[in-house]
Amino acid sequence: MNERTSPTERYARGFAAALIAVATLVLAANAGPARAANDSKPTAQIHQTEQAEQTQQVKQIHRTRHSD
Repeated sequence: MNERTSPTERYARGFAAALIAVATLVLAANAGPARAANDSKPTAQIHQTEQAEQTQQVKQIHRTRHSD
């Protein structure tokens, strides 16, 4: 027959489970998207390119609205 566990043991197991859950969430939050192995562009350069493309799109939208 199963014997009862002490409250201290239950709290210790719960605390250990919570600690593992928090550590897992922190690790998952810090994991970024993987880059391709043959991608030679540094991350900063990729972001600059994306920002330049977005700026061009916004300028195009403004030109279209003002030409009407």
